[in-house]
Amino acid sequence: MLKARPEPARAMVHSSLLLVLLALLCLPWADLSITAVDPWGELARLGAGLLQPQLPALATLGGAIANTLAFALQGVALGAVLGLGLAAGYRHAAIRRLSASLRAVHELFWALLFIQLLGLSAPAGMLAIALPYAGTFAKIYGELFEEADPSPEQALEPGMGWASRLLFVQLPLCWRQMATYTGYRLECGIRSSAVLGFIGLPTLGYHLESLLRQGYYGEAACFFYALVLLIATLKWWLRPRLVPLYLLASLLWLPPVASLNGSLMARFFTEDVVPAPLRNGDWAGLLPWLQELWLQQIVPGLFNTLVLAMLALLVTGVLALLWFPAISRRFGNGLTRAGSHGWLVLMRSLPEYLLAFIGMLLLGPGMLPAVLALGLHNGAIIAHLLGHHLNTLTLREDAPRGLNLYCFEVLPRLYRAFLAYSLYRFENLIRETAILGMLGIPTLGFFIDSAFSEFRFDRAMVLLLVCAGLNMLVDSLARRLRRRLHLSSRAEML
Repeated sequence: MLKARPEPARAMVHSSLLLVLLALLCLPWADLSITAVDPWGELARLGAGLLQPQLPALATLGGAIANTLAFALQGVALGAVLGLGLAAGYRHAAIRRLSASLRAVHELFWALLFIQLLGLSAPAGMLAIALPYAGTFAKIYGELFEEADPSPEQALEPGMGWASRLLFVQLPLCWRQMATYTGYRLECGIRSSAVLGFIGLPTLGYHLESLLRQGYYGEAACFFYALVLLIATLKWWLRPRLVPLYLLASLLWLPPVASLNGSLMARFFTEDVVPAPLRNGDWAGLLPWLQELWLQQIVPGLFNTLVLAMLALLVTGVLALLWFPAISRRFGNGLTRAGSHGWLVLMRSLPEYLLAFIGMLLLGPGMLPAVLALGLHNGAIIAHLLGHHLNTLTLREDAPRGLNLYCFEVLPRLYRAFLAYSLYRFENLIRETAILGMLGIPTLGFFIDSAFSEFRFDRAMVLLLVCAGLNMLVDSLARRLRRRLHLSSRAEML
């Protein structure tokens, strides 16, 4: 006799408890120690620098802001165009797999690859943002097309080409949602552009990394505030009619040109990325080479990536559940809501990589700064969305107040949305966890960065493929779990 499936609510509770249990089981293998000699003193110096910023040369600050915006605008624009082309054929499995593979590799890893081919140039930064964003745009645009009203398309004449269907049916039906999501991706693009500075591209992150590492917190504060203001004021300065002007200005400021060395590029693809044993014709040595790479780098990298991601997911969920009532009119007063909203804007505006970098300066190397950085950023994003959901809820007249209102009225009604957002952010956590290895945590990103630094591009490519495979696997598992729990796919519009 077949057992009845558990109710969706019970299944959500069971899944949540399982995720919490898995995160707690990761604790014994996580390095959460504080190794800094004087963390409180360093925090005080950082706070003093933020309260007393020292203005740099205006040309330096203005150039960093312009470069950050130029990389973001060009990368997001190219990504949107490529993503739209892929979305037109998203119903085909090959296109879906290509899109998934593009977005599975983080922007920083793409940048490390393109810098080897194009140097520290505008195209390297633009392509590093454009390719993974193209995969994301393809997924979102493609799913919007699939969920649109099918009747206009059914009214088309048989044999109508994909271009006509795209221009005259799909785009008019989905344009508003596509424009909204593209605006959100520009916010993400600005964060990505800033982070590219940590590997040498001349954005705000380049100056932040240099000044913070040297302890010049006052000088770094202006670049820090500039990044926050760019993102926090996006809804005011980003107007659809001005986007073409912004894009033209970015192309004039930072022309996407680079000196290409054909022989160097040919060598990279025909020799450098070929496994070392094969370059010497030693086919018998390929298996030992892969075994060594598997045992010494892939296994520990995968393990630490998953441990860090699970702990970050737990912190993300806890912070989101604690923070989201604070920005709702159902709880607190105007002053507490304003302060909480400002805090969430700050946390979701700052890239996880920058937060982790600052955390390591304060606490020392280890997983703790990375867990906190990922939890703060993603927790703020989910809390912001849940808080706005809460403001739209209609409560009964005799609804309780305070803690009872939260536990027995609000949380049960928003828990489905919370779980959907958390599962989607987990896919993002895996990508971000990998690149935090570039700060010294032995995740996959640590070994990838080391391979690029040592010019062992064959190892770097294998590790990149493993990293992409992990992201695609987690994406698939999370999507199946959301489907099993009947969670909304609109969480992917984050």
